[in-house]
Amino acid sequence: MIFRIRVILDVKEDVIRDLEINASATLEELHDAITQAFGFAGNEMASFYASNADWEQGEEMPLVDYGESETPKADMPLQEVFSADQHRLIYVYDFLALWTFFVELMEMAEPLPGATYPNLVFAQGEVPEEAPDKQFEADQDADKLEDFDFDNDDEDEDEEDYYNEDFDDSSYY
Repeated sequence: MIFRIRVILDVKEDVIRDLEINASATLEELHDAITQAFGFAGNEMASFYASNADWEQGEEMPLVDYGESETPKADMPLQEVFSADQHRLIYVYDFLALWTFFVELMEMAEPLPGATYPNLVFAQGEVPEEAPDKQFEADQDADKLEDFDFDNDDEDEDEEDYYNEDFDDSSYY
């Protein structure tokens, strides 16, 4: 069984890639196919997230161990990732640039004799030079911070006295 997957880069212009990949392929292999299809080196950190019909980000499916409680899912087969209820993912590549992709399972089919997978079957649009700026919810409230008084006049100590106090930092080494 192969999956036909549409991957859309979250930018203003339409940048779309349709891939065919074995249902038994892993999330790591899907990551590799996406980065190749969009012309990325594939050497940046990335992660998949479950998503619903409204493209809301759900549970993370990390590809590597970030030292948190979430177990890496790089070896998870796509046939376990996608189901009748779950056929959309969000893929984030390069955590500093935040290239964001919408990944959707479009259909399942039988593999063609002699075909190799993964296979890029459709490409539309050019990938921009830089990732677009993202508007985060916290950014929307940034103007409220302009009116906030960050100077704490209630402090009795000034900054110079703070740095002159005796401090034993040997317990930290």
